[in-house]
Amino acid sequence: MPKVHLVVYIMFIMYSFIRGYDVKDVTNNNILNTYYMSDNKLDTITLGAGCFWCVETIFEQLKGVQSVQSGYSGGIAENPTYKDVCTGETGHAEVCQIVFDPLIIPFEEILEVFWSIHDPTTMNRQGADVGTQYRSVIFYHTDEQRRIAEASKKKWNESGIFTNQIVTEIQPFSKFYNAEDYHQDYYNLNQSAPYCSFIISPKVEKFRKSFKEYLKK
Repeated sequence: MPKVHLVVYIMFIMYSFIRGYDVKDVTNNNILNTYYMSDNKLDTITLGAGCFWCVETIFEQLKGVQSVQSGYSGGIAENPTYKDVCTGETGHAEVCQIVFDPLIIPFEEILEVFWSIHDPTTMNRQGADVGTQYRSVIFYHTDEQRRIAEASKKKWNESGIFTNQIVTEIQPFSKFYNAEDYHQDYYNLNQSAPYCSFIISPKVEKFRKSFKEYLKK
């Protein structure tokens, strides 16, 4: 192998580890093409599926996800605080803003995880968390995302997986407000807290068993 090709190959292997590819795939031509095509072509989606502590914890483990930020969207008040949102009067939902590489994890797969990690058939409620801030919602950033989200919702509604109809809202994205610093990476920093150990940990364990092929290495 010529030296220049060897250098490129080594760089590509390093890239593969960073991106989360399986080592056995590094010589695959499709993956190699992704190496040259995916730079700076990231997408953003904003999802609400109950408490953002759990949503953040799950999505940050997916291959191709670059960042997950907890925050608030869909309301009328400017710069809401957690206390404001919890009153239910601002109209905001607890959400996670997810930046991802669609060449590694397509939006369709993001939605497969989304539907699986919460109950999208309960209005303004996830388990014991009750209120409009806990509503199931997809805030799409492009018309293509809207189309995919509507098709995915229809498919899951018709799948028979859920007894009741999905009530998830599909709305255009407007504004996102970062949640307070103590909400970011909450689960990883507070795993011994009761809510984390009794509510989030079982969900994470179930997710990791169901989506092994989606996980970062």
